[in-house]
Amino acid sequence: MPIKDILTVLDLAGDQPAAKYALEFGRVHDAHVTGLAVSFEPVVPAFAAAPMPVDYLQAAHDQAIAAAKDAKNQFDEFARLAGVKNESRLAEILTGGPLDNVLAHCRPTDLVVIGQSNPDKPEPMRELLIETILFESGVPVLLVPYIGSKSFEPKNVLVGWDGSSTATRAILSAIPVLEKADKVTVLVIEKKANSQAGQPGAEVANYLARHNMNVTIDVVSNPQTGVADTVLNYVTDNSNDLVVMGGYGHSRMREFLFGGATREILEAMTVPVLMAH
Repeated sequence: MPIKDILTVLDLAGDQPAAKYALEFGRVHDAHVTGLAVSFEPVVPAFAAAPMPVDYLQAAHDQAIAAAKDAKNQFDEFARLAGVKNESRLAEILTGGPLDNVLAHCRPTDLVVIGQSNPDKPEPMRELLIETILFESGVPVLLVPYIGSKSFEPKNVLVGWDGSSTATRAILSAIPVLEKADKVTVLVIEKKANSQAGQPGAEVANYLARHNMNVTIDVVSNPQTGVADTVLNYVTDNSNDLVVMGGYGHSRMREFLFGGATREILEAMTVPVLMAH
């Protein structure tokens, strides 16, 4: 299915690398791009010795709304300059509270674009936002490094393949992107020797080739580092400009536990990563 509707969660500070990527991505795919600015309402501590002053709460509320509106206005200007079909919205949530109001905007779209957590300019609840959208929205998520991306139209794409349903969903979500790439590499990481006959990854490579893609398979057997480091090192060595992979994890009482490789890649990624769960 073509990508015709994109939603990007806006940063409240900095250069908005995710929004810029989403707009250029939208231009390439002739898609409508929606910028979602999230206002994080202050929390009144239950253990406070005395009621919080009304003036303080109102000032904190106004500050949160103003920051979201500034991000929204910045996106509107980026979109105007990009000449992309667009709109912008504002969602209010309670800091540390449920994210249903955000998910309601994410679900009726083809792709959600959100920026990686920036240690120098941390965003409120950014990691929880990423995890919640990835695991609960039902929509593929494209993570953009906080350092930005030099390429808005990926030409050398790495596809992580382990035969899982999450990897399959990521690939199916990425077909419109992969079809525009010059090269697609299916990377199979084998922690131990595979006794099965045949080339690992051959079936999915054949599937992609039937979509007129230039596909190669690379198998890394018995890697000397963990899965995340193996993928990240491969990207660096081969100048990939996008990674497509499944997002692993499970929810328990609304506490999300990422698979180790997923979390490590999101923390150290230097190119955009398209994930699905």
